[in-house]
Amino acid sequence: MKDDRLYLIHISECIERVERYTSGGRDEFIADTMAQDAVLRNLQVLAESSQRLSADLKARHPEVDRRGISGFRNILVHDYLGVNILRVWEIVQGPLGELKDNINRILIDIERR
Repeated sequence: MKDDRLYLIHISECIERVERYTSGGRDEFIADTMAQDAVLRNLQVLAESSQRLSADLKARHPEVDRRGISGFRNILVHDYLGVNILRVWEIVQGPLGELKDNINRILIDIERR
């Protein structure tokens, strides 16, 4: 369980960084290639950490869209020239918030055990 907790904390930290790097809003993000690079890197690292979670934790928390995270990671790693930065913004503004909420709930659940 300790490893899961560390990976979950790492995922949470990546989400916090993405939120910080995008706090200036859509137009600022679209204009700032350094922020884009930082966000893409953190999303990739987040996805890598999510793949390292134990099978037990994954089974207990089907609310985490592991398939979507894994698929997005594959795009970032293998189809990096095809990354649509507007789609990345949509992910940051939508599903990433849901993931953050889920990760926080899982961390609370782990602390209670």
